[in-house]
Amino acid sequence: MSDALDFMLAARRSEMHGLQALELTCKLVGSISQLVHALQRERGFSNMLLGSQNACYRQGLEELTRQSRVFEREVRSRFDKLDIEAGCGAEKARLFNRIAYVLHAFEGMTALRERVRQQTITPLDATQGFSRPIGGLLAVVFEAADSAVDPQVTRCLVALFNFMQGKELAGQERATGVAGFAAGWHEPAQLDRLVYLQDAQQRCFDIFMEFAEGDLLARWQRLCTDEVTRELVRLRQVAARTSREAPVTQALGEVWFELASRRIDAMKDIEDRMTDRLRALCHARVSQARADLENHRALSRRLGSMSEEADASAPRLFNVQATELDCAPADNLGNQLNRSVLDALHGQTLRLQALSEELEEARRSLSERKLIERAKAALMAQHGLKDDEAYRMLQNAAMERCQRLADVAQTVLNYTGLLQSKPGVTPQRR
Repeated sequence: MSDALDFMLAARRSEMHGLQALELTCKLVGSISQLVHALQRERGFSNMLLGSQNACYRQGLEELTRQSRVFEREVRSRFDKLDIEAGCGAEKARLFNRIAYVLHAFEGMTALRERVRQQTITPLDATQGFSRPIGGLLAVVFEAADSAVDPQVTRCLVALFNFMQGKELAGQERATGVAGFAAGWHEPAQLDRLVYLQDAQQRCFDIFMEFAEGDLLARWQRLCTDEVTRELVRLRQVAARTSREAPVTQALGEVWFELASRRIDAMKDIEDRMTDRLRALCHARVSQARADLENHRALSRRLGSMSEEADASAPRLFNVQATELDCAPADNLGNQLNRSVLDALHGQTLRLQALSEELEEARRSLSERKLIERAKAALMAQHGLKDDEAYRMLQNAAMERCQRLADVAQTVLNYTGLLQSKPGVTPQRR
């Protein structure tokens, strides 16, 4: 009986250790949130400097760079606290690989910042340069959500990741809009990019609203209808009407930047509330797991005591020849012990099954996102498309067929797999 009790306790310890590791990951996510926002602000100011060629933005840019470096050091320290020696499983491999990419991207930031200050880089290239570490950091948050072991924490992480992703797309929209307004008009490629970024934002925020709760939803809905957002929508319409033949005043670049920044800062307030809630939830889960483990230990001690008592004092029946009979009474202590252990095992099995089902449902949107990203990569490789072009192709196919985006992505992957399985057949590039 001791083996069964030992493994019951081992199961509870494994859960608690998983939650403790998750608590460290959630603290890392909070630090990443701060760094991403700092880099987004630095990216926006860099585009103002490059687009306007006005040296007045240099001093503000220096302060934003200083803040980014402070948060970068904090994120690095969080990385150092992760136990890379104890890492195992595919989810850890993906997480550590994402972190390696981020650390590599950090190494290129010094040269990027120098080129911005010397104004030897275009706004588009600067945007892409800053977006590289930001995208890597968001991928770390994605892997944290995908490897979380608690359904409620996973739901919170899914909401947070999609909100952060939507906010990053809003930051890219800010940078793209600044470049166009600073020139007085938007090129067709910039206008297509703005439309793509607006659509992609909406998809992220739709998933956020599916998983977020309570006051977070109310705050987001207020932001979507406030005056800043309404003014930004009007400027989007102005941008769509600009052309080389119909330019607008370059001063609109500063207006656009100010409005977009105020909207993004309001998003950051919601994001901060989510990260605070996430840390509190993780802490509560670890405390509950620790209490449950102690309860299981107490139960194990009681059952162990019952087992010893059953072995020592179980009644023995003899016949007149002093030969021991084969069976004891049905309600003896040994049978009670067996029932107690089986009841505890049954309860733990039901709880773990329920947790598994909740976890699978919470991870559904992450699985769909993986499908879409894989399908985009396949289309980019087959047809030589850019990221937003591949996404637009999937989106158009979904609208034409009245299907979900994830279903279309699965069809693309199935077709790609079929082509790759046929010898001598290679997908045609456009």
